[in-house]
Amino acid sequence: MTTNDISEAAKAVIRRNTEEVQGGGNFEVFEELFADNFLDHTPQPGRTPDKGGARQLYKILRAAFPDFHADVHWQIADGDRVTTYKTYHGTHQGEFFGLAPTGRKIQFETVDVMRVRDGKITDHWGVANLFSLMQQLGAWPPATAARS
Repeated sequence: MTTNDISEAAKAVIRRNTEEVQGGGNFEVFEELFADNFLDHTPQPGRTPDKGGARQLYKILRAAFPDFHADVHWQIADGDRVTTYKTYHGTHQGEFFGLAPTGRKIQFETVDVMRVRDGKITDHWGVANLFSLMQQLGAWPPATAARS
């Protein structure tokens, strides 16, 4: 198998996770795609850095934003590592980290890297614009115009 074949197979796994698990809430596919020894190198606050922590975060997001989905802007692979830049969208219809549902439509950007080995996601590193998300939900003061 060539490096290009490995990269394309890895990208397909990450696309399935983005579309079927994150966007569709299919946790049977989550179990299929995530390795038992999965490690999140940048876990969200309050989440464990393992497969259980990732599953819990995805379920929290799906409960808070039932229409949660992503627009993938671009995706590149370097061997078994896939970098994806995307914008998540959803409507706040369930509790989210103590915030009662607001009915507001949200969107936030993220860049993440996932490693895929033998068809399973084994590692994650990522950065999400959660400050913007919290502003949109009214949990943080809105941005003000810069002063001259």
